[in-house]
Amino acid sequence: MCGIVGYVGPRPAAAIVLEALYRLEYRGYDSAGLAIVNGTGLTVEKAAGRIGVLHKRLGDDLPAGTTAIAHTRWATHGAPNDVNAHPHADCGGTIALVHNGIIENADVLRKRLAARGHQFRSETDSEVLAHLIEDAYEGSLADAVMAVLPSVEGTYGIAVVAGREPGVLVAARMGSPLLVGVGDGECFVASDAAAVISHTRSVVYLDDGEVAVLRPDSHQIYDQQTVRVEKKIRTIDWEIGAVERGGYAHFMLKEIMEQPVSIRNTVRGRLLEEEGTARLGGLNMPDEALLEVDRVVLIACGTSWHSALIGEYLIEEHARIPCEVEYASEFRYRNPILDEDTLVVGISQSGETADTLAALREARHRGARTIGLVNVVGSSIAREVDGGIYLHAGPEIGVASTKAFTSQVAALAMLTLRMARLRHLSVLKGREIVDAIQRLPAQIERVLASAAAVEAVADRFARTTNALYLGRGYNFPVALEGALKLKEISYIHAEGYPAAEMKHGPIALIDDMMPVIVVAPRDGTYAKVVSNVQEVRARGGRVIAVVTEGDEEITRLADHVFPIPATIDALTPILSVLPLQLFAYYIAVRRGCDVDKPRNLAKSVTVE
Repeated sequence: MCGIVGYVGPRPAAAIVLEALYRLEYRGYDSAGLAIVNGTGLTVEKAAGRIGVLHKRLGDDLPAGTTAIAHTRWATHGAPNDVNAHPHADCGGTIALVHNGIIENADVLRKRLAARGHQFRSETDSEVLAHLIEDAYEGSLADAVMAVLPSVEGTYGIAVVAGREPGVLVAARMGSPLLVGVGDGECFVASDAAAVISHTRSVVYLDDGEVAVLRPDSHQIYDQQTVRVEKKIRTIDWEIGAVERGGYAHFMLKEIMEQPVSIRNTVRGRLLEEEGTARLGGLNMPDEALLEVDRVVLIACGTSWHSALIGEYLIEEHARIPCEVEYASEFRYRNPILDEDTLVVGISQSGETADTLAALREARHRGARTIGLVNVVGSSIAREVDGGIYLHAGPEIGVASTKAFTSQVAALAMLTLRMARLRHLSVLKGREIVDAIQRLPAQIERVLASAAAVEAVADRFARTTNALYLGRGYNFPVALEGALKLKEISYIHAEGYPAAEMKHGPIALIDDMMPVIVVAPRDGTYAKVVSNVQEVRARGGRVIAVVTEGDEEITRLADHVFPIPATIDALTPILSVLPLQLFAYYIAVRRGCDVDKPRNLAKSVTVE
């Protein structure tokens, strides 16, 4: 989950990698560091804390040199302090390395290297790699890296420089994302395109087992057998402004407010109004293959798992295909029953989520067909599945996912529509769903226009210590997602439940200090949810309700309401989640929390 960047070229490297680190800080922010090849050796500077601490330590006179690597960390091994921060150097300080991932046989390698006289300074598994490369170094950094990687077990994205080889940067990937940026007389390496977009849009995505040897005027890629391979240069299709705040106080607020645009981009060109269906060419599945699917398994983690729960309701109600939702982290460690007629859908904003990627690989190994719903073009999941649906929601920098969630639900609705129309769903019903999807961007704008009203309610609850979220049917996953958002960014304990389950335990917690957030649009479960609201009121609970515009019944019962426009039941989650995103955001701001970089969290979970 750490951020990696490297540069080799004619320009002063320190300023370039430092600027890039700020764009990667959402991937890890408990320590940072850089290493620069200065012409006579290496300059290494690192510091615990945010990148600003490192920047302050460096001062205005940045170290000279035109080759550099840098890193922003999310700790896995060793406390976040100056010593454990990356880059890590070898015994002689001639080789420096940054690493994202986990080296599973680090202890075995450390003992072997210690017996050969190597001295370790940190508690990290990553430092082992620097000493391994030192042990094999005979004048060629590329040869040394390729020689030692077969002995490494685990996951890694690494970038390495040597003081004796100015103008050379070596990078390698196994299970952790890494790309090469190709500029005019300069090259970059990064764990995310956001780091290089201000310098180049031309990138090469590394696959597992590949090693890149970068010089100012060339990039050479080698496979696990050290054979040179030719890789396609791809073009990043978004602007630098997409990874800047654009006047908003936080990326999270910007991304919440971008949802009318992100939904438009997700559905653009994919809805066929006359036929009442969706066109999803990226699935790489002809209609005949879709008709053979007799079971769907959705696998995901975190927020993506909540969108998968909504997908389960969608697929079973409209396509009438058995569907189940699995935590990717659990799916890969049991013995799932899969065959060639099972469609396994992996959902991941980053396309790099380690558990989801591993689960998809297991599904393919067992003969199932796999597709991915991802937001990042060229990501690992996108490259390894049989087909997929890109969300086109644009870069999401805030750690707490918002616009990716609603785009995932929209994509699942289109997948459902495609499969349902091939079976029994009538063209009239299909057109109704298409029309409802097309109306979403304007409806989202209406909900977001009431942000000030949500902020006023958030002010009243900023000092609460617990919250209960309730929903039924399609909006039960929204209750889970609303609770997760509050937990992630405000550090308030919150739980989401199916509303009927309140009586099976959580009702004991309700008193006049416990806000209960009820997701209660006028859908098929409305009457039941009204009863749940009355039960909360009878016990002195304070009710905040998400309601359909014009609903007077719950408005009379609730202390506060967040109205949303009417839509079909299946699409209510895309609207009902919006006030909950804003509610969590404004509470976190009032509590003084770092909204974009919540403690202990990072954006892309690339380790178990």
